[in-house]
Amino acid sequence: MALTTITPVLLCGGSGTRLWPLSRKSYPKQFVPLMGEETLFQASAKRLSGQGEGLSFTSPMVLTNADFRFIVTEQLQAVGIDPGPILIEPEGRNTAPAILAAALHAASTDPEAILLVAPSDHVVPDADAFHAAVARGLTALEKGDLVTFGITPTHPETAYGYLELAGPPEGDGAPVALARFVEKPDAARAAEMVEAGTYLWNAGIFLFRAKQVIEAFQTHAPKLMGPVQASLDEAKTDLGFLRLAPGAWSGAEDISIDYAVMEKATNLSVVPFDSGWSDLGGWDAVWRESGPDADGVVVSEHATAIDCRNTLLRSESERLEVVGIGLENIMAVAMNDAVLVADMSRAQDVKKAVAALKEKQSPQATAFPKDHRPWGWFESLVVGGRFQVKRILVHPGASLSLQSHFHRSEHWIVVEGTARVTVDDEVKLVTENESVYLPLGCVHRMENPGKVPMVLIEVQTGTYVGEDDIVRYEDLYARG
Repeated sequence: MALTTITPVLLCGGSGTRLWPLSRKSYPKQFVPLMGEETLFQASAKRLSGQGEGLSFTSPMVLTNADFRFIVTEQLQAVGIDPGPILIEPEGRNTAPAILAAALHAASTDPEAILLVAPSDHVVPDADAFHAAVARGLTALEKGDLVTFGITPTHPETAYGYLELAGPPEGDGAPVALARFVEKPDAARAAEMVEAGTYLWNAGIFLFRAKQVIEAFQTHAPKLMGPVQASLDEAKTDLGFLRLAPGAWSGAEDISIDYAVMEKATNLSVVPFDSGWSDLGGWDAVWRESGPDADGVVVSEHATAIDCRNTLLRSESERLEVVGIGLENIMAVAMNDAVLVADMSRAQDVKKAVAALKEKQSPQATAFPKDHRPWGWFESLVVGGRFQVKRILVHPGASLSLQSHFHRSEHWIVVEGTARVTVDDEVKLVTENESVYLPLGCVHRMENPGKVPMVLIEVQTGTYVGEDDIVRYEDLYARG
């Protein structure tokens, strides 16, 4: 039997504020290991790869922003997936412009290309069942329909939008005509819809041919066509990424594909899916998907629950133990720089905490403790008025930029691996338990010439130790 080729389109530009403090603007939930060792992004990419149920997936097309571009490639390579095109959005304009850009890019080489568009932060435990649902959606695609996927509700949920079906599902998972989209309901209305049996959760996953969705945009959202096409036409290639042109992109309306196209389209079919799904839209969802014990308790490796019920205790640091005693309906998530404690029923209000922290200008609102860079990552261990101590990890073969500083000098102490260090005109190897001094104003660079990660401790001293005190002369990653 011939396989149907499908191009996955992964959307990964969101911030995931409802899973703070683990998910933050600088490193959102799709890139962190929320469920097991793999990240949600990696699990999504693996789910939409290879072959299954008569399907053959190409390398994924990814839409993200500049801050995440190297994280995307690093995480795909870590699970053995070669990325397809990676489109860099100059700014977030919601899902409609992003999906249109993906469709136009695909159509430039194959208007008949079948695209499966999915957020990269969902949990779908049964990949085979999902592939089977996609295969069922192909039957509607052949009729010229746009296809979306609806999740059979397991409980009344107020955090999701719903899809009202034109009739009850047949039970075989075959596509059903859509009656209308329904906004996120209150608890009473959600209970009524679940009881009715003709409503599904809106998963935000779509299947269509590139030319068909472009025609839908031309019909229902024609004002998006000009800015998005111009941004794609003027896009620049940068180290294998495709940077959409910011000027034209800024003229695109900030709007979801549901509002722009899907709610207006008359050729929309829904494939019911009932084999397990979650968008992990809050810590209550993480608790549910983690499999609570007989007392309803979920704990991480560095957490202990004593006489607790219906509680989530999670520590994200091996140096920080979380202990709960006599807790009920509580979620507690601890990191090195922030701790969340809340009633389980207030999971959707965590985003209010982020807003409050932004109001008081707390860096914890948006900045992740580990600052991920294309060469590795660093974290601040101690920060004082005129000094800072960092731990820095550099990937094998990676290199920091050739740079200098106006306001600080630095000491580097290698604690794992070997560093090749440039200080002005001198280049030397620095091995474990050796150090090097970088005087104020010197031109310097750090590289990892080895095959294992290199770790060092950096001690900065000076009148200013901010990250913007960097003058770059050369950079493998084309940063300004």
